[in-house]
Amino acid sequence: MPATRPAPAPSAGPEPAVAAEHLEHRYGERVALAGISFTVAPETICGFLGPNGGGKSTLFRILSTMIEPTGGEVRLLGRDPRRSYREIRRELGVVFQAPSLDPMLSCRENLVHQGHLYGLSGRGLTARIDAVSALLGVADRLGDRTADLSGGLRRRVEIAKALLHHPRLILMDEPTTGLDPAARLDLWSHLEELRREESVTIAFTTHLMAEAERCDRLALLDRGHLVAHDSPSALKNLIQGEVVTVDTATPESTATQVAEAFGVTTTLVGNRIRIETPSGAHLAGEILDRFGEDVHGVTVGRPGLEDVFIQLTGHRFEGEPEPAPETGRKKRRRRS
Repeated sequence: MPATRPAPAPSAGPEPAVAAEHLEHRYGERVALAGISFTVAPETICGFLGPNGGGKSTLFRILSTMIEPTGGEVRLLGRDPRRSYREIRRELGVVFQAPSLDPMLSCRENLVHQGHLYGLSGRGLTARIDAVSALLGVADRLGDRTADLSGGLRRRVEIAKALLHHPRLILMDEPTTGLDPAARLDLWSHLEELRREESVTIAFTTHLMAEAERCDRLALLDRGHLVAHDSPSALKNLIQGEVVTVDTATPESTATQVAEAFGVTTTLVGNRIRIETPSGAHLAGEILDRFGEDVHGVTVGRPGLEDVFIQLTGHRFEGEPEPAPETGRKKRRRRS
């Protein structure tokens, strides 16, 4: 009787663009990354969101092969950077937070010099410069000195530099730092088109909540720990109902009284009281009726990423400035 061949193993799907397992890094006694594990699927946009000191910069330096981790493993495009960093670097496009353009050269001259570093030249380089500059909306500015461009346009030229050699993985460190809100939106529309047209994977660090909303997957980092990794919508669904925030001059005593009066769980975040509830507007009205003398203002809103961060870590996200406390007439505001 002929031997029976075993059935082929089911396909595990495409290999992750990035795979980290128990990744650690220390600076002396200080722990920057505390054994984090995650994957980034190919052709997705993945953000790493966290406040200053969360571990984002260290993670970026490891993923861009600038430093080796002190523990754990990371694989980039299926390779171990400790053994294959030269091969990996040929398939990485890296956009650093600090500017890397020569301000005295034109955009085209900056791109030509970058292309030469990767062995590109002649008509092939010219065609590639034209293609990436058109994709990022800077084709009509190639003859301009980069010093004469706006911050948003310079950022797009930085990304064009990173694209010249057809990378499979693009890493960006705080890509919209210093840009106004309109320039940020403009840049992100170009990045989303870039992902579609070039079939690349994009991983970036940020401390901006609005920017993190644009990811396919989002990793929340806090003090070196990975506290969550999922889509932004799935993360926000961790909180049911609405979030009520109470601004008062007596947060501790008022929080205790509110909890006892309405049977809710209150959390102090800075000098504000935070409450998760199925009916935020109803509870806000009752709080104002019962404790109006002590309350400066009450806000009601759907859960956002900062609410998720607070729930998971127990403290406020400090990557963006805290709004000034309300003063004067007591009022209720609804956030969209």
